[in-house]
Amino acid sequence: MKPTALITGASSGIGLELARLFARDGYDLVLVARNQAALERLAGELRAQHQAQVTVLVQDLALPGAAESVFRQVQARALAVDVLVNNAGTQVYSPFAPSDLAQTLALLQVNISTLVHLTHLCLPGMLQRGHGRILNLGSIGSFVPGPLNSVYCASKAFVLSFSEAIAAELSHSGVSVTALCPGPTDTAFVTRHSMQGVRLFRHTMSPQRVAQIGYRALQAGRPLVIPGLGNQLEVLFFQLAAPFVGLLPPKVFMAIGGWVMGRGKSNLSRP
Repeated sequence: MKPTALITGASSGIGLELARLFARDGYDLVLVARNQAALERLAGELRAQHQAQVTVLVQDLALPGAAESVFRQVQARALAVDVLVNNAGTQVYSPFAPSDLAQTLALLQVNISTLVHLTHLCLPGMLQRGHGRILNLGSIGSFVPGPLNSVYCASKAFVLSFSEAIAAELSHSGVSVTALCPGPTDTAFVTRHSMQGVRLFRHTMSPQRVAQIGYRALQAGRPLVIPGLGNQLEVLFFQLAAPFVGLLPPKVFMAIGGWVMGRGKSNLSRP
């Protein structure tokens, strides 16, 4: 029997490219996203090219019961999840004070709550079988607070901390956990969240390249992977500078973050 990979946010970007890699290597797939038309197109492609068995589940992962709904549908089809890819994520690009609260709470639901819930539901079966892999999507924003991106970066910091902790807990179980922390990536995520022209996205990696690097790290059981030398150096700088951040005047730190995440002059709100 072929192994099965469940991928959230599979309709575009990194999730779509990961689905292609899993199908290429003989996995059956459960693809989860809101966009049914995009999921069906991808499913048709993977069935035709790789003879993969593909299950499409249309689900809004911002809903509180989303993870349970997905898992129930997987169980109803008598599928065992051998690989879980928590790829789905959303963004709120705005100063925090005037941001839309509903969008912010939806971000926390998708980026944190659904990810944790789905992991908790799928993990016992992996442990019972003695094997499994989990890939969680973090970000280089996992390593540093992000003005204009505050809740997103905080959510990705949670994903990294959670992933590294359970990776340690599971180190002798046959189940591995990998945190994939890409930098700016050329996907529809940018336009979907109105981030065109933001300085951070002037240099991006392709989703194909990010997916390839993440996929190799997952299969090797690595707990953390940061695609791209430039992104690795940036994270190293964050880590080396962290002890000194508290010594900087807050205005300096905010100005740097605001410049990186801004389009021109700083977009930070002033008191």
